[in-house]
Amino acid sequence: MKVVLLSDVKGTGKKGEVKEVADGFANNFLLKKGLAKVANNSALSENKIQKDANAFHKQQELLKAKELAKQIEGKIVNLNIKCGENGKTFGSVTSKEISEGLQQMGIELEKKKIELKEPIKNIGKYSVIARIYPEVSAKFIVVVDRI
Repeated sequence: MKVVLLSDVKGTGKKGEVKEVADGFANNFLLKKGLAKVANNSALSENKIQKDANAFHKQQELLKAKELAKQIEGKIVNLNIKCGENGKTFGSVTSKEISEGLQQMGIELEKKKIELKEPIKNIGKYSVIARIYPEVSAKFIVVVDRI
């Protein structure tokens, strides 16, 4: 029996796939639990419309991510932090503080998208990468000064 999967089913397939499964498996498990529906013309066309809509939304997200990367690329974020006499900071500069610095410049970026190799613990210039989307990233500079 051909079915359209409504959610991921381990060992069978992923959501949105059309699969040929045994009649008993389809009737007693997939259809009964609402994990799939019979692949008739309306179900197949509905599935195609859903896939097209998902592709369109992913493309829109990618365009927004590229636009945000253009805004961030090459920017300089200045952060002031308390330091000792030798330039060593009390604590460290985290991705949250960098995100807040970008926000003050009018750029919204979540802290989890900022990639730091290690926490910044000294004053100076640091190159930071923002991973905005799986294939979109931007480099910018963080300058840490003492207060």
